[in-house]
Amino acid sequence: MTAGLWIAIAVSALCTLLMRALPFLFFRGKRTMPGWLSRLGDALPGAMMAVLVVYCLKDGFATLVRTGIPQAIGVLAVVASYKWKHKTLPSIVLGTAAYMAALRIMG
Repeated sequence: MTAGLWIAIAVSALCTLLMRALPFLFFRGKRTMPGWLSRLGDALPGAMMAVLVVYCLKDGFATLVRTGIPQAIGVLAVVASYKWKHKTLPSIVLGTAAYMAALRIMG
């Protein structure tokens, strides 16, 4: 690897570390987060998941049989298992497995 690539990796790592550590450094001790930031922290994870789901399913209608139906099966598996157990990781694993199985069956 060239020196420029190592420098780019180091700068990226430093920026990532600072961006993740800065809120903890800024709001340590007796300082509290503003109300708007706390509300944003509550609303943002759900909004990001909705954007990710829409992005993942955007091409499903164009190729309905090839990928659309397996995607729908995966989404239904995730929703059903999350409603049943309220556990995120097992829901994602089950949805991925259902999607991959449906792809194999329909492909």
